Amino acid sequence: MSSISKFKHELSRVFDDTLHTKQWHNYVDYAIIGLIIISTLEVFASTYSVVVERYGHILHFVDYATTFLFTIEVTLRIWCADMIDEKYKGFWGRVRYCFSFYGLIDILSTYPFYLNFFIQIPYVALKALRIARLLRVFRYIKAFNILSRAISSKREELVVSLQFLCIITLILSFILFFVEHEAQPDVYDNGWTSVVWAFAQYIGDPGNFADTPPITLVGRLIACVIGVLGIAIFAVPAGLIGSGFSDIMAEDAEAEKLKNDIQRIVHSFKFEKDQHFTQLFVVPRYKDLNTIITRQYLTIEDITKAVEASDCLHLYNMANAVNAEDNPADKIVVFNYKRNTPYGCCIDRGSKVTIVFTSGNIESCTSWFAYHIAKIGGFNFISKEVDTDPNNPTSYYTIPNNPICTNLPLFLEDLNRLTARPGSWAIPILGASGPRSRPHQFHFCYNSKKKDASYNDPQCKITDYETFDRLYNHLSETLKRELDYNCDKNEYYGIGKQNIAHYIKADNIFTLRVECFVWLFDFRRMATIKALADGINAIIEPEVEKQLPPEMVARVEGHDFGMQDYVD
Repeated sequence: MSSISKFKHELSRVFDDTLHTKQWHNYVDYAIIGLIIISTLEVFASTYSVVVERYGHILHFVDYATTFLFTIEVTLRIWCADMIDEKYKGFWGRVRYCFSFYGLIDILSTYPFYLNFFIQIPYVALKALRIARLLRVFRYIKAFNILSRAISSKREELVVSLQFLCIITLILSFILFFVEHEAQPDVYDNGWTSVVWAFAQYIGDPGNFADTPPITLVGRLIACVIGVLGIAIFAVPAGLIGSGFSDIMAEDAEAEKLKNDIQRIVHSFKFEKDQHFTQLFVVPRYKDLNTIITRQYLTIEDITKAVEASDCLHLYNMANAVNAEDNPADKIVVFNYKRNTPYGCCIDRGSKVTIVFTSGNIESCTSWFAYHIAKIGGFNFISKEVDTDPNNPTSYYTIPNNPICTNLPLFLEDLNRLTARPGSWAIPILGASGPRSRPHQFHFCYNSKKKDASYNDPQCKITDYETFDRLYNHLSETLKRELDYNCDKNEYYGIGKQNIAHYIKADNIFTLRVECFVWLFDFRRMATIKALADGINAIIEPEVEKQLPPEMVARVEGHDFGMQDYVD
């Protein structure tokens, strides 16, 4: 992430309209509230001629200073609006933000000050716009937020009830006209008079513009009905909004509980040290459902709701990663993944090598393996973790002719940006669930046909054959010598016509399929990951000096829970 992007991200956190974020973020929020109050007091003080005569220069200074500071704040809000909400992305998104409730208040209470230098704006209008800054405080008032959400949640019911009352009132006002027109034709000379009188009763007729009371018996009965409706026109919306208040507060309580439950689950992923091999601190691969229940005292329902609501957790059945011939037993686990994009994760480490993971919920276990190869090796990393349709989980490893996943274009755009460097290599990591009896555990795939280890295939995605051969031979020897694993080229798998490799602009692409039991059930998994990372570095990027991630070398107490505590 560039320095400008990081600054923009921090600004979006400052402008999130909550007083419960980081401490320095709170200071900014309170400073903005303080400026709003000072600006409002300045306008109020300027209404006293005595104060203006004695302290006018101070009031002008306060006016100019607060307007200048508000201008900076409002401009920055518009600039980073897309980080606050994706619907404000792009030029028209910014326009949409400017016409939102708070966006419009921001602009009207700030920019007309400068317009006044070119077009004379009435003094009263300028002061009215500046006092409107007080409305900006509502951003930080939770009660107002709850009220607006309650009204929004009951919008349809409110519209229906008001429509009903308006129609009944219109019917009664027309009947009122017919019965009163005969008794006092000069007063009720048209239907508009009766309609205005009927609706004016709902607001108490403060201006006496409908001082035409009925005098007939039927007219007075209608007036009584309208009086009852006058009670209903306030009682019904009040009841609906009250119900909305209860619903919203219950939703907030549930959301707060979900947030706490997510944190408790994430805190189950405390870094573990690989004592026997690499001596590195790593996030655990997964946590068994029963372990979370017994250690965090959460129910299965709590866990499933929290995982569904989170943007960093997956539920996965380990039996899906084991070949059916091995008779796997069901075992539900929770995976923790890193997310910083709509589709999942994208980390640019400036490397020629990009490790790619494509399969989200379908193959959650592979994500952890691929991420750590990239992290230890210092490679770029991109992963698809999010499914826009949970009922139809998809993998980007095979691209359909008419992709329906909205995140796919962004995923491919970022992937091609990462692999645009000269001599680049893209390595999708994919799981394999062959039987334990299969003699090979690591499968290097680059041709369209199985059992074809040549480079003659027109669809072969390798251009630097010499480097690839050296990499394959180096990893084959290392994995066999140190871990007794075997490698093959295109023996069991090929790359089809719709494979993601055909959508990547990297100079060299091969898929590394790894039998899932290698990192799920073999305690040497970190040794395997480090052997792969070191081998890729030694062959493809020997000229780049790389250091192990510091948070993996030494534990940082209090900052060693889950993928969120890994530094990019």
